[in-house]
This record gives sequence, structure tokens and C-alpha cells, in this order.
Amino acid sequence: MDDLDPEYFSVVDPAWEVLDPNPNLQELFMSFNRMFFKGKLMWVDVKWSRKMTLKAGICHYKVNEDLCTIYISKPLLSMRLRRDLVEILLHEMIHAYLFVTHKYKDEGAHGPEFCKHMERINNITGANISIKHKFHAEVAACRKHWWLCDGPCRAWGPRFGLIMRAMNRAPSARERWWVHHQLTCGGTLSKVYEPDNYVQKGKKRSVSSPTANPNDNSDHQLPSKRARMDE
Repeated sequence: MDDLDPEYFSVVDPAWEVLDPNPNLQELFMSFNRMFFKGKLMWVDVKWSRKMTLKAGICHYKVNEDLCTIYISKPLLSMRLRRDLVEILLHEMIHAYLFVTHKYKDEGAHGPEFCKHMERINNITGANISIKHKFHAEVAACRKHWWLCDGPCRAWGPRFGLIMRAMNRAPSARERWWVHHQLTCGGTLSKVYEPDNYVQKGKKRSVSSPTANPNDNSDHQLPSKRARMDE
């Protein structure tokens, strides 16, 4: 398997960006399963996820049911080159392969076995599969629902009282940081921005414009140093 011609299996050749910029995910998975994993992933499921905006990909195991599913982020990968999709998919397929063949259950593990297969496939294909996915700009671009605190934490870095999320889920007592925020700041978080024409579930009318924007000079002006508060 390691003796295969690297050029023949150049799955990240720049020509693919023109020939097949939006490949079928299932077909890509089945092809890579034959090429690099000896067909052992035929019972693994692979799906696009339209809700996953913090990770580009994840391999999820249901140990009791002996099921393995790979989820690939549609919002994040739609902003990237085909090569990025290929490398993310292969990364998650390595996780799936280790689960199927060795019952490795830690989906975040990148130990010697993972690195061995990562280097094997990189050497064969010329890909740059890595341990971590770096999609910071794309993650930030998906966070289009913003809340701003009116308390003193607006002056505190690195967050400056601003919360940015991909989904319209208002900050609440469910957050890990909520109690600390109430004790140290005590301010109220109000929504200050959302996408134009955003339609809430259960409502027929859409919001015509955000209540504030980064260039607004009203009382709700966003801080000059904006930072992200993780969910």
C-alpha cells in the first residue's frame, strides 16, 4: 500500500480545483476508503453537517451500537478549497479506521497510531493532513448573532463584553461562565446584531436590519477591540 505511485494518487493536485471543485462527499469517501483504508470503512457513515460551525470535521462513535459516523461541516468547508475538504475528510477517516480496527474510542486522540497513518497518506498523496484544523476566519464568519453587555466587562479584554455565535441562542444561566460574569460584572447582555432578513423559527416576519452594527455611533456602539467569547 505504501508503494503506490504518489502522482497517481495525487488527490490534492491543483487541477482538481477546476475539474471537480465540489465533489460528491459519498463518492470521495468511498474512493479514499478503497485507496488508503483497504475498504474497511464500508460500514462507516459520512454526512454533511449544516449546524457544525466550530469544527470542520468530527468522527463520532456509538460504542454500544458499534456505529461510527463522520460529520463534515458544510458552512466551514464551503468557504475553502477542495483540497481542504480532502484533507479534513482523510483526517476523520483515520479516526474512523482506528475505531473500526482497534476500537480507539477517543475522537480527539492523535497518538502514534494516528500519526503513523497520517504520515503514510501524506507521503502517498502529497497532502498535508495535520493534527489540528485551523479555520479561525471561517468560524468567525459563521458567527452572525452578536450580544453585547452593558456592564463594566465591556472595558475588559480580551472579550470586551461581546459574544458572537453562529446560532440565535441567547446567553443564559446554562453557560459555564454565567455565574462568574454575574458576580464580577452583573451587566445585561442584549442582542445588537443579526443577519439581514433573518427569520426566527415560528415567526413569519423577518428582521429587516440589526439593532446595531460595528459602525453605529449609538449607545450600543461595539467596542473598538472586538474579541470572541467562546460558547
